[in-house]
Order: sequence, then structure tokens, then C-alpha cells
Amino acid sequence: MRDPGGRGRQRKGGLALTTIWHNPHCSKSRAALALLEARGIAPEVRLYLQDPPAEAELRAALAALGRPARDLVRRGEPVFRDLGLATADEDTLVAAMAAHPVLIERPLVLHRGRAALGRPPEAVLALF
Repeated sequence: MRDPGGRGRQRKGGLALTTIWHNPHCSKSRAALALLEARGIAPEVRLYLQDPPAEAELRAALAALGRPARDLVRRGEPVFRDLGLATADEDTLVAAMAAHPVLIERPLVLHRGRAALGRPPEAVLALF
């Protein structure tokens, strides 16, 4: 299992402490990444649509955020309606996000056991 905080990846003799779950087609995700890079932070970029997190990783990310799954799910996606997730419980939402990563709100930045959702993109700077 991949560590959602990126601590398992070696970088320049040390450990990558920052990871962004990134969608390059999303303007908010691009803006958050640019903000980090402008401050000299080179996060591990995880293209989560191609490398989706497992349920355990999603749970760890939610714990780091201190928020329920409902706050991380994209309710406007057609698959949200198709799966009838409007009244789904936490376990069902986590399973749905793992199976359909398009449901995961982005960008999500993980840093040293904490996380921030980049809505607005500047919100990720609170981690540093």
C-alpha cells in the first residue's frame, strides 16, 4: 500500500514529506501545485485518477484532514448520482471513492501526517 503522506518515497537522500493528489486538468489543482512550487516545495505528484488510492489510504487521508468522507466526495459527478450516494454512509462513500477516483475532491495535499484540501488553492499553505 502506498503511504498517503508520501513518506515512503525516497527523494534526494531523504523522504518526500509532501504529496499532492493531483488532476492536471483541474485549475484548482494546478493552482495549488504552482503555489507549493513557488514556495520551493517539490511535492510528490500523485495522479490519483491513474493511481487511485486504496480504501485504507483514503481513510488515512480523511483522518489527516479531520473531516468525514462526505467532505471529500465530489457530489456533482454523474457517478455520485448513478450510485445513489446522496444518503450513503462513511464506509460506502470511501468504497465508492476507491472504486471511482473521479469522486475524490482535488487537490488534496498531505504533509507530515496532516492534510489540506485545496479549495481554495491557498488553503494548502496552512500545512507549512
